[in-house]
Amino acid sequence: MLTDKRLHLKLALAVLATCYVLSTEAQLAAKLIQNPCVNKGNCHECIQTQSCAWCMRPDHGDKPRCFQHSYSNICPEEYIWNPDTEQKFIINRELTRAGQMSSFGGGQMSYGGSYYANSSYSSSASGSYSGSYGAAGSAGAYGSASSSGEIVQISPQRVGLKLRINQVHSLHMRYSQAEDYPVDLYYLMDLSKSMEDDKEKLSALGNLLSETMRNITSNFRLGFGSFVDKVLMPYVSTIPKNMIEPCPGCAAPYGYRNAMPLSTDTYRFSSEVKKAAVSGNLDAPEGGFDAIMQAIACRQQVGWREKARRLLVFSTDAGFHYAGDGKLGGVIAPNDGECHLNSEGLYTHSVIQDYPSISQINHKVKQNSINIIFAVTSSQHSVYEKLSQHIEGSSSAILSNDSSNVVDLVREEYGKISSSIEMKDNATSHVKITYHSTCLNGGSEIPTSKCDGLKVGDVVNFTAQILVTSCPADPAEWNQIIQIYPVGINESLIIDLEMLCSCPCEQPGSIGYEVNSPHCNNFGTYMCGICECDEMHVGDNCECSTTDVHSDKEGDLNCRADNTTQVDCSGRGTCLCGVCDCEKRSNPEEIISGRFCECDNFSCERHKQLLCSGPDHGVCECGVCVCKPGWTRSACDCQASNDTCIPPNGGEICSGHGDCECGVCKCRSTEEGRYSGKYCEKCPTCSGRCHELKDCVQCQMYKTGPLKDENDCATNCTNFTPIAVDKVVINETKDELLCMFYDEDDCKFTFKYSEADDKIEVHAQQERECPPKVFMLGIVLGVIAAIVLVGLAILLLWKLLTTIHDRREFARFEKERMNAKWDTGENPIYKQATSTFKNPMYAGK
Repeated sequence: MLTDKRLHLKLALAVLATCYVLSTEAQLAAKLIQNPCVNKGNCHECIQTQSCAWCMRPDHGDKPRCFQHSYSNICPEEYIWNPDTEQKFIINRELTRAGQMSSFGGGQMSYGGSYYANSSYSSSASGSYSGSYGAAGSAGAYGSASSSGEIVQISPQRVGLKLRINQVHSLHMRYSQAEDYPVDLYYLMDLSKSMEDDKEKLSALGNLLSETMRNITSNFRLGFGSFVDKVLMPYVSTIPKNMIEPCPGCAAPYGYRNAMPLSTDTYRFSSEVKKAAVSGNLDAPEGGFDAIMQAIACRQQVGWREKARRLLVFSTDAGFHYAGDGKLGGVIAPNDGECHLNSEGLYTHSVIQDYPSISQINHKVKQNSINIIFAVTSSQHSVYEKLSQHIEGSSSAILSNDSSNVVDLVREEYGKISSSIEMKDNATSHVKITYHSTCLNGGSEIPTSKCDGLKVGDVVNFTAQILVTSCPADPAEWNQIIQIYPVGINESLIIDLEMLCSCPCEQPGSIGYEVNSPHCNNFGTYMCGICECDEMHVGDNCECSTTDVHSDKEGDLNCRADNTTQVDCSGRGTCLCGVCDCEKRSNPEEIISGRFCECDNFSCERHKQLLCSGPDHGVCECGVCVCKPGWTRSACDCQASNDTCIPPNGGEICSGHGDCECGVCKCRSTEEGRYSGKYCEKCPTCSGRCHELKDCVQCQMYKTGPLKDENDCATNCTNFTPIAVDKVVINETKDELLCMFYDEDDCKFTFKYSEADDKIEVHAQQERECPPKVFMLGIVLGVIAAIVLVGLAILLLWKLLTTIHDRREFARFEKERMNAKWDTGENPIYKQATSTFKNPMYAGK
């Protein structure tokens, strides 16, 4: 019995010890949530944690060296290393159209000005920064820019930035389309036989195209090139006579020819197009990708200018060959993306290199800031529309079968390109850049990198929020050059980024850096006030060897969180010389750390099977998710900002019809109906303004309804005029709503409306859908006539049937009568009273 009591007592003590260890770990985890700096053992880990500073004082004692900077009494200020965000303008020339701009603030700064932000900058950058940014918003700056003769459309141009990890920095920039900006237009045309009529029409419209573009900008240049395909089977016929004339009146096939480099002599364009001979090939796809690659890569031969908007109009009625198709003709060498034109402008490597891939074309387009316009026939439009989605800054449009609409097409597509601006960057995976702008709407900024509806002279303000998400493993990558550029324009904002991933005191040659230092018993490197021991020694001063395992009571106590726990190193390590050597996990990315091995980076809460919702949301530190800026909750699965709940064109959060939870709109139900959509902007069951607009649509379109009187309609319906369409189709991207009603004539009429900038636009069905009119008198007369006719028909049928029956009976009677064998003149049952006998032998003698 006594043995059982002792056993129960031991079990109880073990349970209490375990609970205490768990309680201690929970306290440490709670402490980490309040102070994420406590678990950082060296300087670079410390400064890579947001709001943490490092104390380099040699005799710091047992106080934590990594601490939150708000607790300044922990370490003297002269020993604290807490690097701040630092921004410096290297080049900041003003926009060319400075006289029409609204600057961020006063001050003068054309070159070189600097700005320094403290560690709390990320939360207050917008207010503190705007005053010093407005730099060159003065006429003086404009004058210097103008005198240099260089057009500037994006400002600033180069910025130096020192940025700590997980700290958001807002960089303000401006864009304005300059007046009379140079335009280079290169027309690249498919000259296979099927495009012969297109060539003739383009030749006739060449001068009109030139004049149209000159009305847009006087600084205009025009060029022309053509292509067919690789001169190999199975692309073209290699029969000797077909190599000379593949079709009647055709020239010899070729890959690509630069017929007319970009030139101000735009009237030469028509003659070059006219004298260009068509050729022929076998298969349907053409070698357009070869031509596009050469037209972009051969900058000098084609004549692309450094400062100009570059347009490449690609005209064809067929598909395209791409990388890998060259193997059909025995061409296996990949396309090198280089220029290979001879003195006559012919592509020399057509039969040597394969076609380029879509990604190669996209890379060249981005590298050279080219806007490609795919002008293709309707049969090919769907293919090139999908292709344009994978090539930056490109678009597609339908070309008529004979290219008669080419001038309008180019003008419209150029208008779309020049009235829109989209910001892109080449940041690596360690840097995240998001864009915010008000575009031209005013009000608060919304998350967008694209603005539409711009005109010459309009100034658009963008805010680039830059965040270093992680430090690259290679220190050489801690200094990067990032380019932020408007799509299709050869101007950019260059950021010389220095990631603050390490401390100067950790670098050889710095003050306090000493290899094999006496502070470390000659077994380690003294840096930043601590010892970094070699592999064979441990301890604060490298005083112990890893081969000596201390099991004495004093050594064990140094490996425990406090003097009441009975478990060394939290049960996840070995006590070596009073220092915990934590266990190594099979997965090298999973690390157990902490002075008492109380922390790890793998036991945090998960969301969708991702630790802390993934590396973009947070990192696991000491069993607790430390969220990155913009994310909250224990698993970092909740977006802190409401930006993603604001409609793209601005307005209320969730359109005022829902609540923003973790960056997602939760729509509400009202008496009118239930709202839906990403921004709760849709309500299929709501009537909206349909009833309000109904009467005016009726009177204006169909001259019906309560306001059908012309004077009443003109008086009450002044806000809009319906646009007639054959069929009403909803475009959801424009937030259009559909309305459907029946009028007093039982006719159905349909219209849609959309609202923008306090204006309403209504499209109504041109003709009502009315039920067919019913002619009652005709129906009655028709029924009567039908009854009479049916009666007559029945009588005639009866008469016909009886006549046929009588005739058949009479015929049968006649037949029986003819077949009778007795004399019809005598009674067959009558017998005479006398009998007469004749002697047969008597012959009448």
